[in-house]
Amino acid sequence: MNWKHALYFIAILAVLMHPFYSSGQDTVAIQVNLDKSKGPMQPIWAWFGYDEPNYTYMKDGKKLLTEISRLSNVSVYVRVHSLLVSGDGKAALKWGSTNAYTEDASGKPIYDWTIIDKIFDTYIERGMKPIAQIGFMPEALSVKPSPYRHHWQPDHAYDDIFTGWAYPPKDYTKFATLVYEWVKHSVTRYGKAEVESWYWELWNEPNISYWKGTTEEYIKLYDYVADAVKRALPSARIGGPEVTGPNWTDAADFLKAFLDHVVSGTNYVTGKTGSPLDVITFHAKGAPKLVNGIVQMNMGTQLRDIDKGFEIVASYPSLKHLPIIIGESDPEGCAACSEKFHPQNAYRNGTMYSSYTAASFARKYELAAARGVNLAGAVTWAFEFEDQPWFAGFRDLATNGVDKPVLNVFRMFGLMQGNRVEVSGNLAYDFQKIRDSSVRGARPDISALATLDSGSASVMVWNYHDDNILTDGEPVTITIRGLPTAKALLQHFRIDHEHSNAYTAWKQMGSPQQPTPQQVEGLEKAGQLQLLSSPEWVHVENGTAVIRMQLPRQGVSLLKFYW
Repeated sequence: MNWKHALYFIAILAVLMHPFYSSGQDTVAIQVNLDKSKGPMQPIWAWFGYDEPNYTYMKDGKKLLTEISRLSNVSVYVRVHSLLVSGDGKAALKWGSTNAYTEDASGKPIYDWTIIDKIFDTYIERGMKPIAQIGFMPEALSVKPSPYRHHWQPDHAYDDIFTGWAYPPKDYTKFATLVYEWVKHSVTRYGKAEVESWYWELWNEPNISYWKGTTEEYIKLYDYVADAVKRALPSARIGGPEVTGPNWTDAADFLKAFLDHVVSGTNYVTGKTGSPLDVITFHAKGAPKLVNGIVQMNMGTQLRDIDKGFEIVASYPSLKHLPIIIGESDPEGCAACSEKFHPQNAYRNGTMYSSYTAASFARKYELAAARGVNLAGAVTWAFEFEDQPWFAGFRDLATNGVDKPVLNVFRMFGLMQGNRVEVSGNLAYDFQKIRDSSVRGARPDISALATLDSGSASVMVWNYHDDNILTDGEPVTITIRGLPTAKALLQHFRIDHEHSNAYTAWKQMGSPQQPTPQQVEGLEKAGQLQLLSSPEWVHVENGTAVIRMQLPRQGVSLLKFYW
């Protein structure tokens, strides 16, 4: 036995001896009851965002936005940073600019909407809706403008990004006038009805270094901004505060201070009680780490953030009905941090990201229902990084125009419409258990999300574990009750190591960094959502059908029934 064979044997032995390894012999039984509705399947998944706004109108950015816009028949919302940042409009990691606001030598404002229009035109042409983020601070308005432009790279300290754009304005009225002119311009360019369908929001993560002011200064700026938006378009929707980590004490305190002010504070502009608020926003992230060379996710951390945010909103009777947008909802916090310098991010290229996404989104519905709040959307903070190495380990949906497995989960979501229905069985986890302790037991989280629509039903099934140890998986039996037909046409879509997986295909090619046109064509095909087998007619007896499958670890299936 040579050294390569010895290392391979040791690796296999380590997997077999791992406490979370399963031989796949225990059948997981899942029951889907189409007769028990749990309310509408709100398309909370149809929300995406990214740091670098100038990628929007670049080659691969346009291609990906087109694909995202075609996920389903609902409008996709898009949120980006740096829409008011000063600069030349050239894209870079964690950086973007539009130069919307400058001043002449006498301090008179100069407005230039050219780049913002280029960004928003790209969305509107595809039927997408902006979450128009009011930020960050133009250089001419910042109380501390220098240094302003950063040149961050993944091996740099994250705090290097926080420069002059993160500070409060030296003139709140000038900043408010900028916002007023922006909203007016948008109405003129796109029409009142279109802009009424957008969301406007102030800033990003003001409880950390994205905001170099105080909590009270943020609240003051919010009053000025909300007043400006409403003066320009009274029916516009405005919200905030986009804090990150509601389960952290400082974030919870910030969120509550903001909501207290909205309800009963003295408005900095009008002097009256309260402030306009049409939508409430906050962020929630997980916390992966490397354990004995294996990536270990922490879905519980993300769900605790979400649940705490919901709990805080639910404690305000006059605000509880408002839509909530989880403005960034992800496995961890830095999309532009690559796998090379952050090895815990190795989950991003393969099927762990896709199975995590399926399992976590299903629990967001349940957390919202348990708290009785109105969850409108959960923004996946992932897009693409133009002209970067293939599969470099960024948190993105595509690499060099080729879709990653995670994008296919959203294609699956796009096929699920109608009402959510009851799912039960001998399941190892529910949303409360994952919230409290994540997925760390001997059994993986094998569960389902199901919907019923007119003439069709959909069942998404996943096999997820926080520890990224791939196995052949477990046998799963899905019993679907309440089918109103004697026969149903079944389409079985699959994401796993071999299906809907351009990353596997790329590695099988030898991981080329300069693939040939023929290889790119093959990768593009491999990146699409694929059927596990040919469509087939399924016999339904007394309204019941039974489907059996072997579901690999970190795999996701979608069963789509038509009649």
